[in-house]
Amino acid sequence: MNKKQNNELIKILKEAYPEAKCSLNFKNPFELVVAVMLSAQCTDERVNLITPALFKRCKTIQDFAKIDLAELEILIKPCGFYKNKAKNIKKCATKVLDDFEGKVPNNMEHLISLPGVGRKSANVIMLEVFGKAARNCCRYTL
Repeated sequence: MNKKQNNELIKILKEAYPEAKCSLNFKNPFELVVAVMLSAQCTDERVNLITPALFKRCKTIQDFAKIDLAELEILIKPCGFYKNKAKNIKKCATKVLDDFEGKVPNNMEHLISLPGVGRKSANVIMLEVFGKAARNCCRYTL
């Protein structure tokens, strides 16, 4: 799909779905990173049931980096794959603190360097947090 076709498709989708927005609840960029990680193989509805208690316990990126792994696993267990997700959340928080001065990076290359964040997750974060649609995010043409 070339740039002109892509722009036309975006225009059509915006007209058809003017109220479309991310269904995950979050108050800051790192909360979205965590919510997107939890949403893998899980519904957004379930993630939104779990995150209020999680975000009450972990208010900052530092809290996510320091939380005991077993406690984090208990908090996120209903989302499934909780052992891997918990490890990735802690590693991701540590990397954001160590490599990005505690701020969620605003470019694709840095986002996908975060543990537990792949291209799909990074695209959601780029759009919802930074208002940037990723270029060349799809391998396939229509």
